[in-house]
Amino acid sequence: MPLARFPSLRFSQSDAASLRRRLRIPVSACSSPSRPNRVVLGELRLDLKVDAVLDSVKWDDKGLAVAIAQNVDTGAILMQGFANREALATTISSRKATFYSRSRSSLWTKGETSMNFINVHDIFLDCDRDSIIYFGKPDGPTCHTGSETCYYSSVNDLLEDLQTGMDRLATTTLYSLETTISQRKDEIDTTQNGKPSWTKRLLLDKELLSSKVREEADELVQTLLENEDKSRTKFEMADLLYHAMVLLKVKDVKIEEVLEVLRKRFSQSGVEEKNSRMRPSNPSS
Repeated sequence: MPLARFPSLRFSQSDAASLRRRLRIPVSACSSPSRPNRVVLGELRLDLKVDAVLDSVKWDDKGLAVAIAQNVDTGAILMQGFANREALATTISSRKATFYSRSRSSLWTKGETSMNFINVHDIFLDCDRDSIIYFGKPDGPTCHTGSETCYYSSVNDLLEDLQTGMDRLATTTLYSLETTISQRKDEIDTTQNGKPSWTKRLLLDKELLSSKVREEADELVQTLLENEDKSRTKFEMADLLYHAMVLLKVKDVKIEEVLEVLRKRFSQSGVEEKNSRMRPSNPSS
């Protein structure tokens, strides 16, 4: 099983040695220069730590546990299903979110038909070990309806008889703001009457938007240089974040893409990251 993305499940040399002794397997039969920590019996690979994790899950009387898929960058809950021991083991091995279908009584990997796989970066168990989260990056819409997530029916909207369709996704504050900015941009093309909102003015005027981003960045820095109260820092950061997100919309860049860049930097140094950036082409060359 390729467990490089799950460091807590790596198989140590001491584990391998212990298992060799217990099963009375000669060293030559279970190791190689490329896989020194792997015990191989024919095509069966035994991994003590994976087995220990699977054993620790509190499967219900049907051998199942709730399995939730969550976007690693946005935090959005993509879908909820069920997993059994084999489904979880398959997810660990393939790094594709795999569930157990109660109606078909079989495993199924999200995306095996639509090709919209959920690429799992990590797996979390809750405090009671009876619920699982697949923390991953979707290749496309998760819901069979074509929605980004399966959660777009707000109970508050239903109680108020609001018909919002699939545009009202269950999103956090940052993504709700991004949605509002997108709506303002769409309104520019459909409505020309009345005084434009501040967001629309920013979207229409690059010079104004650029000056506001610079202004808000400077005011944020001043809270540090002038040792202002932290509440002032919060307000200035909120202003900068809002104006920066309008700029992202003008440039057609999603905040999810920005967060993905940050996530990928976790595993590399600043020097490596800068060297890996794409350099703009020279128009004269």
